[in-house]
Amino acid sequence: MHHIGIDLAWGERQPTGLAVLDEDGALVHVSAVRTDDEIVERLVAYVEGPCLVAVDAPLVVRNETGSRPAEKALTRDFRRFEAGCHPSNLAKPEFRDGPRGARVCKRLGLDMDPRSGRARRAIEVYPHPATIVLFGLERTLKYKDKRGREVELLRSELLRLMTYVESVVPTDTGRDGGAWAALRSAVETATRKSQLRVVEDQVDAVVCAYVGRFADLHPDRTTVYGDLAEGYIVTPSLPDESAAIRSAIQAYAAQHAELSAAGERAVALVTSILDEAGINYLTVTGRTKSVASFAEKAGRVRDGQPMYPAPLTDITDQLGVRVITYVQDDVEAVAGLLADQVVVHDDRDMGQQTAREGRWGYASRHLLVALDAARESQAAYAGLRGRVAQVQVRTVLQHAWAEFEHDIRYKGSVPEEHAPEFDRRFTLAAGLLELADREFSTIRERLRAEPAAPAAPVADDDPRLEPRELAAFLAGQYADAGWSRTDHYAWISGLLLELGITSLDELGDALRPTAAMPINERMDYRYPPGAVRRLDDALLAVFGERYVDLHGNAHRAGLLRQRLDKLRT
Repeated sequence: MHHIGIDLAWGERQPTGLAVLDEDGALVHVSAVRTDDEIVERLVAYVEGPCLVAVDAPLVVRNETGSRPAEKALTRDFRRFEAGCHPSNLAKPEFRDGPRGARVCKRLGLDMDPRSGRARRAIEVYPHPATIVLFGLERTLKYKDKRGREVELLRSELLRLMTYVESVVPTDTGRDGGAWAALRSAVETATRKSQLRVVEDQVDAVVCAYVGRFADLHPDRTTVYGDLAEGYIVTPSLPDESAAIRSAIQAYAAQHAELSAAGERAVALVTSILDEAGINYLTVTGRTKSVASFAEKAGRVRDGQPMYPAPLTDITDQLGVRVITYVQDDVEAVAGLLADQVVVHDDRDMGQQTAREGRWGYASRHLLVALDAARESQAAYAGLRGRVAQVQVRTVLQHAWAEFEHDIRYKGSVPEEHAPEFDRRFTLAAGLLELADREFSTIRERLRAEPAAPAAPVADDDPRLEPRELAAFLAGQYADAGWSRTDHYAWISGLLLELGITSLDELGDALRPTAAMPINERMDYRYPPGAVRRLDDALLAVFGERYVDLHGNAHRAGLLRQRLDKLRT
């Protein structure tokens, strides 16, 4: 049984790729020809016995204008992968005398019915959607010559495709006379697009042959779009057509309201942990993955198999929390704090992974977290029991780069001819932003090392300490502490007012006893606490239960008593 691929040009002036796989699926022939006579001459020996010929070209065209029904249906499923079909119709000159593919099949004596059980038959295939399914691609490979695509891009993408093909088709058996190795060498040394074009057609032919073999061996994992009457296309099925994945999507949709509530609780949990620790951050936000996004991810494939066989458990970013900090040191502080407070199942520094590859690009800390044992038993966290949430932690500059790149690149706003230039510019921007992040960290460290300048007095009737004035005081009082959120200075100023402290002199007097207290040792900080947290602990040590009972502390009295016990131990 031979499986044969024909990447058929629509006219005899352009090269047509031919490929043949033997009964073991190994490549035994690959070549390029131009005329129908040459096609028949090269393939006649392989089609004498049982064979399936997979042709990348329309075999049946009945419609006068527009697209065939099969092309419309396939495009609906594969448009998101940029693998839609070009329209075929009788108004186009190449189909006025009938499709060339049908003429070739007739000369080879092949049955073109996709449902046929005959030993010698042909089917129409299309490599682009097939590569999406077979190789788990998120987008089609850009090895086809189009305006704006440079030779280097075409070469690298074609080499990627050849590597994928080598993962499913034995190409080094020697039975093809070393032709495949010669094709790879030709791509690696090509300096002109025309040199790549000849190889491209032959590689596509091998893909077609493999698609034919796949359809023959796995009919249950193959979809036939359309029919013999109006035209059809055969391709490996997207996994989201399986009953198991459809069931998972339905189950996810049914519990989406519950998941949304859990997502809000995850955001509240992370926010409370950061606030309690006095960690400085810009924002904490969250999202629960939409049903459409879950369905798209559940449908991803690699080597023709689902990447997430059990989507409800395998897709771990259903609940997402994003923490935006000011500088990289704060990212490390947040990650360390979460490791101390909840269960961290996975911790990946995507920026380090990018750096290890010797490039600039996406940078973010991704943690997969779950409730710790203590919180598991609390009714307030019932919605998070047994669930995990992905927490992304990045600086504001890293966030700006990631959001802009995602919006521009992955939502299809970049014309294909400009993609290489945009890649270069995104890389340049990533390097500049990494440098800016380092400079911001240096500025903050320098400010910490310098004595704080007194804040300019602000005349108003508010008896509370002015937040900027308090921030300057605490910068001198706790020179080794991190900065706190701006609104936290105002918040603790209100607690000071409840204690009757309305001036920095009064605050200094109140804190004087803490100079002899081993507060840092007792609290055993595992993260760099902010200045407000340091003041919070100092006030707790000085005023004890009186501080716990303040009206402004009613929402966290339990946590304060736990900390007070540590201070007294």
